[in-house]
Amino acid sequence: MAFDGITIAGVVHELNQTLLNGRINKIAQPETDELLLTIKTPAGQKRLAISASASLPLIYLTNDNKPSPMTAPNFCMLLRKYIGNGRIVQITQPGMERIICFSIEHLDDLGDICQKTLIVEIMGKHSNIIFCNDKGMILDSIKHVSAQMSSVREVLPGRPYFIPDTTQKKDPLTVTEAEFKETLLGKPMPLGKAIYNSFTGISPVAAEEICVLAGLDSDLPARELSDDVFSHLFRQFSYYFDQVRSGDFKPTIYYEGNVPKEFSVLPLSHFSSYDPIYYDSVSEVIRTYYASKDMVTRIRQKSSDLRRVVQTSLERNRKKYDLQLKQLRDTENREKYKVYGELIHTYGYNIPEKSKSMEALNYYTNEMITIPLDPQKTPADNAKKYFEKYNKQKRTFEALTRLIAETKDEITYLESISTALDIARTEDDLTEIKEELIETGYVRRKFTKKKVKIKGKPLHFISSDGFHMYVGKNNLQNEELTFHFANGNDWWFHAKGAPGSHVIVRTNGEELPDRTFEEAGRLAAHFSKNAGSEKVEIDYIEKKHVKKPNGSKPGFVVYYTNYSLMIDSDISGIQEIL
Repeated sequence: MAFDGITIAGVVHELNQTLLNGRINKIAQPETDELLLTIKTPAGQKRLAISASASLPLIYLTNDNKPSPMTAPNFCMLLRKYIGNGRIVQITQPGMERIICFSIEHLDDLGDICQKTLIVEIMGKHSNIIFCNDKGMILDSIKHVSAQMSSVREVLPGRPYFIPDTTQKKDPLTVTEAEFKETLLGKPMPLGKAIYNSFTGISPVAAEEICVLAGLDSDLPARELSDDVFSHLFRQFSYYFDQVRSGDFKPTIYYEGNVPKEFSVLPLSHFSSYDPIYYDSVSEVIRTYYASKDMVTRIRQKSSDLRRVVQTSLERNRKKYDLQLKQLRDTENREKYKVYGELIHTYGYNIPEKSKSMEALNYYTNEMITIPLDPQKTPADNAKKYFEKYNKQKRTFEALTRLIAETKDEITYLESISTALDIARTEDDLTEIKEELIETGYVRRKFTKKKVKIKGKPLHFISSDGFHMYVGKNNLQNEELTFHFANGNDWWFHAKGAPGSHVIVRTNGEELPDRTFEEAGRLAAHFSKNAGSEKVEIDYIEKKHVKKPNGSKPGFVVYYTNYSLMIDSDISGIQEIL
């Protein structure tokens, strides 16, 4: 489920049970768009993570700490000044908005009790954390929004805070049956879409659940419902939100195999085909569900500079490759000029002076051909001109053939770097990739920086038959894995003709079962450019037959007489060793 108003209601309910009347002990800003509050409560110390990331805004309780920058950002310093050691006296959600308001009491410079409000807006790319005084004026925010950025609302110090009503949605907690019916009838769209477009805080998943509870098809036009059906739908709608009013939340993650497909703070009966796992805490659900997604998002953000370098180089090399191919096509007729020269030498004694062409028998094909001539030149000079043209195009062809092969290798190499950036899981992985780009000349090493020691380790899986399988996450790891870690009788796997990881299966001298070959093939398919495809061709061979050409780039290998298999790229059933 999206981080909708219903999920926010579940979070607010949990925070009221755990943080109310707690004192803010520490305030940190580990990322430019993220806060980490440490709060002392009667039940012990709690940590609250708040992220206003445009790609993945979240708020949840956590046990984990995060390193902070040496110098705290200005917004963090402002919060420390005003609400450090402040007491949380109220946690509310306006209507069903994706907004949480923390009312915090603190002492001012004179020792008088004052109140400030920390407002967390979980609104996708418009997410923000806003700090206001007791009169609703903005003191500061983690993201400043000027009039040039938004015509709806400025979020700047000194501006009044308000919730923009851009969608004119109704509050599902207070709507009457008459308003409910009138609102849906006014929307010429399918019922499910009409529900989540008409009422605050409802996601498409929640709208689908309400329709299922009412026994209605969500694709049915709202205007086709009778009065009785509308009354029945409104009763189910009210029952559904009674759970929100009473705080009767059931945090759940729905799994398809080992893959989390959806989460919800209220039951989803239309997800009966998935395996539900129930949790005691909404925060635990959010942490579990978004852990991998948050990691991938952060790594993608941190890798943006490297991606830009790689993409720029790729585009340049692809343009160069296309131009070289075009130039190569221009040399396709070179042999014709050689034949013209030979035929002029053979039959030139018969050519009248100042002839513009000559007819001759091509003794290579036994056909008559017409050869254009320069009437101002002798037959010998015409033949010389054609031989020179032939030799020039021959030299061009030979040079271009070599250059095209080099450019193609460069493109393949850069695509392997791009794939490695997609596979990267940690900052160490990005450091390895950057070091590789420095060594290959794509990135300059800063004069203050020394060569980085490689710390990353390959991914480690175990097959259903108990064999250990290792996956390199970048070219340097691939090379280390294949030529320094693997033994000669271990098996080596790689996606055919596509950038991707080297996969090594340790045999320990045993023969591998077919199932292990298939699982290793899936890993090679998944960690390649062809990830997500249903059929990927995989080459596999004993490691002792894999060679590295002298002077080749990291990760480049050659092999012959390999085996092949076609496999999908689904690795959901393969156990990873963390």
